[in-house]
Amino acid sequence: MSVKAFKLVSAVEREMLMGDKSYINIECIECCGKNLYIGTNDCFIYHFLLDEKISTAGKITFAATKQLHKYLGLKKPVSELKAASALTRLLVLCDNTITLVNMMNLEPVPTGARIKGAVTFAVNENPVSGDPFCVEVCIISVKRRTIQMFMVFEDRVQIVKEVFTPEQPCAVAVDGYYLCLALTTQYIILNYNTGVSQDLFPYCSDEKRPIVKRIGRQEFLLAGPGGLGMFATVDGISQRAPVHWSENVIGAALCFPYVVALDDEFITVHSMLDQQQKQTLPFKEGHILQDFEGKVIVATNKGVYILVPLPLEKQIQDLLASHRVEEALVLAKGARRNIPKEKFQVMYKRILQQAGFIQFAQLQFLEAKELFR
Repeated sequence: MSVKAFKLVSAVEREMLMGDKSYINIECIECCGKNLYIGTNDCFIYHFLLDEKISTAGKITFAATKQLHKYLGLKKPVSELKAASALTRLLVLCDNTITLVNMMNLEPVPTGARIKGAVTFAVNENPVSGDPFCVEVCIISVKRRTIQMFMVFEDRVQIVKEVFTPEQPCAVAVDGYYLCLALTTQYIILNYNTGVSQDLFPYCSDEKRPIVKRIGRQEFLLAGPGGLGMFATVDGISQRAPVHWSENVIGAALCFPYVVALDDEFITVHSMLDQQQKQTLPFKEGHILQDFEGKVIVATNKGVYILVPLPLEKQIQDLLASHRVEEALVLAKGARRNIPKEKFQVMYKRILQQAGFIQFAQLQFLEAKELFR
């Protein structure tokens, strides 16, 4: 049964990006605060400012204002963008090279600092160096079966470690010293400091695109066999039950308490609390789904959209109105980490009371008694 957890709102229309140039495609996106960056197949970076507007009726819309665009001078697509806001730098992967550019004017740093030979890269959101003016970056190298760790400063880069893997890696996420890697035939956890690795489960990267996503401290979300979204800790165990995706998931994102997945026809929303599918949104030709500081963004080749979460209280009230007491209580308990303690206690008491009256009306007196108590 469905819950209205998110609304899909347009953020950047195709005309704003490409006008009448139909050959331009969106390759990658990055969002940092109000700054939205888009990398295209014709080697441009576009910078927009996103303004969220709420109408008197509570309807949310986004107004994107184009700041500037910059040609990187190559005939290659911009394949990845990552913001390092502490350094006011944007890390740009194009033609196997990561270039550092200024977040505001998109100019390359004067020193010309860059990382060469990168297939893809990930930023360590749980860094080990303790230096606030440094970003730790892990790259999958163009060298066979090689991972490299770098420290990126405002105007220079420094290699820290090179690690060899048992098979060719094709996707990576980082947490502290731990790398979660999709290899050719399996997922592994690798501690790049000690070199100790742990097999997770088999996976064939030739048949499907692997998904490796850090979702919290020492925990990752992976696209597993049989269309399962699997959770794994750095110890190689799973503390949550898997969610059932379709076989051809392209991307996944987390917006607690939901895991959002994209395939070639739909955006699906599963609860991490009871693993049930809660919402399905038709979405054709999507090829990017990412979350940025709690903001979930999806994109087609031509446009960018934001998945706006409905307030959890509203979702809980909708469930109670449908007499789905169990689900409402599970969601209410899960909401504890998103709501200040005092406010949560008042809200939770009211929900227990409402749930009690619903059970009472359905003549479930024992259950009602427990809820009232």
